[in-house]
Amino acid sequence: MAYQQPAPKDDDHNRRLYNPYQDLQVPIHTLYKLPTSPEFLFQEESVAQRRSWGENLTYYTGIGYLGGATAGAVKGFAEGVRASEPGDTAKLRVNRILNASGQAGRRIGNRAGVIGLMYAGMESGLVALRDTDDMINSVAAGLGTGMLYKAASGPRSAAVAGAIGGLVVGLALTGKQLMKIFARNYDEERQSKK
Repeated sequence: MAYQQPAPKDDDHNRRLYNPYQDLQVPIHTLYKLPTSPEFLFQEESVAQRRSWGENLTYYTGIGYLGGATAGAVKGFAEGVRASEPGDTAKLRVNRILNASGQAGRRIGNRAGVIGLMYAGMESGLVALRDTDDMINSVAAGLGTGMLYKAASGPRSAAVAGAIGGLVVGLALTGKQLMKIFARNYDEERQSKK
């Protein structure tokens, strides 16, 4: 992609802009030869078909925060619309909605991000401890995350939250497995029709 001079204006007839790249006729793909496959420090890493603990931590924290912030913004939008009064100006109404959306989005996003962080840490710890990556690690991490998140509320709340966390992760994993089965069956049907 070459640099293109901007179109001259009427008063720029006597001026010429300096282009430092005009004599550089080198294609960009020969300048930077980037690898097309992932690079690994150790050969064992290339065999594993899962994200590393750092990637896992970043992924679950980011997804949790983004999902929580979005859900909180929608909730705040609804609260802001409900809180508007008949005599409010449009500017005041928009301000109320934006304030409610930002406040609820930030609050729920932070909570969901912390839950994602705890889940990723527990799941990665269980994978390292058990030296296997299976559904038990994920469900146990969900149980532990729920219990740890509500530990300050007492043992009963922690037990309920742990059960909810394990149930949610179990349902998510079951849904993921069902989606794989449906996709495989769909692909087999398409192949048989050809």
